Amino acid sequence: LVHADIKATDVKAKYSANAPKIASTSKPKQSIDIGFANTTGNTKTTNVDAKYSFAHQFNNQKYEPFLYRFVASGFLTKDHGTKTAEEYFASLDGEQELMYKWLGFIGTKWLRNNFNNYKNKISIVGGIGRILFEDLKQKLSVKIGPAYNIEQYTNHQPTEKFGSLNEYLEYSNKILPNSTFNLKLGAMENMKDFSNDIEATALFGLDIDMGANLHATIEEELRYDKLPPVGFKTKDTKTIVRLGYKF
Repeated sequence: LVHADIKATDVKAKYSANAPKIASTSKPKQSIDIGFANTTGNTKTTNVDAKYSFAHQFNNQKYEPFLYRFVASGFLTKDHGTKTAEEYFASLDGEQELMYKWLGFIGTKWLRNNFNNYKNKISIVGGIGRILFEDLKQKLSVKIGPAYNIEQYTNHQPTEKFGSLNEYLEYSNKILPNSTFNLKLGAMENMKDFSNDIEATALFGLDIDMGANLHATIEEELRYDKLPPVGFKTKDTKTIVRLGYKF
């Protein structure tokens, strides 16, 4: 579920130069975003897109801060009363800096997209990471860990349950005082067929602060599935433009 790991995340909160210390107090940070998503590949549509994100950091004098996040998003398109695209996603994950810039992380993801043949796509992942570079402007980190995956399909294909190895590279750059560029690359290899059953995703975008509570997000998502569900394409793209309110 590498693409679900990547997509629909509070990109600025997770990948900014200040992460994982984005919340220096115990006050939660939330955002509601509305926009448009243009998809190509298995569906070619322009959709109304909505997202809710929540981030909270626990601080303890004895340990490094623990950051956890919840994200839910979805889009739906109808043409003369008939659905032409539909997707729903939710994730809950946590991250903690351990020592010497090493990280520990854990998370669970859920995706439903009948137009890509996924009735339910669930993943539970955990692992370690390393902050390779960090200053007030940029941050670069890598993560790796095993995952357990369940894929239920809308067609005749039987449910698949398998372990995988997941890897991520995350980069952020505050290119302007009010603008942050974010990039995340991810890959997943099925442990049952390590060389053939591979998924990869690239997500890059720009987050722009527009005042105390408003922000705009522009994202491009590229997905590749070497062994997609039967009858579906290997590549999908999505372009998202959102306007959000933070509180």
